[in-house]
Amino acid sequence: MTDSSKRPLAVFDLDNTLADTAHRQRFLERAPRDWDAFFAAAPHDPPLPEGVALALAHAEKCEIVYLTGRPERCRRDTLAWLAAQGLPEGSVHMRRNDDRRPARRTKLDVLRRLARNRDVRVLVDDDELVCADAEQAGFTVVRARWTAPSGALEQAQEREGRT
Repeated sequence: MTDSSKRPLAVFDLDNTLADTAHRQRFLERAPRDWDAFFAAAPHDPPLPEGVALALAHAEKCEIVYLTGRPERCRRDTLAWLAAQGLPEGSVHMRRNDDRRPARRTKLDVLRRLARNRDVRVLVDDDELVCADAEQAGFTVVRARWTAPSGALEQAQEREGRT
């Protein structure tokens, strides 16, 4: 049962929704993929104005929650990046360092857990598979289509469970 006395939740993905990862895609386009370099470059991601504006707009009526496939070891850099962009404070749900499940499974698990106690008003994400599964589960979804899709990132999210 959801707690209607609390503000609803607006759930935002990070990579290619709020943060532009284009400058670090090169680390995923080689073999073997350089995951350490990919995540080490995340603090230098420029913000995506469309995503930031949407988060700020939703913050007027909702509590913001960040849901990312980034591993837990990136938490400090992620929190610093969110603060530096002036994004609303909110809980940050990250993947366990050893979790290699597809992003659509890990994110849907978190969404369902959040929805047990709170109204999840919207999920904003760029991953088509995450969005499709969330919609099928009954969540309202906004597809973040303001960046060019990355085949390397898509493969990493779905097949390698890395982000």
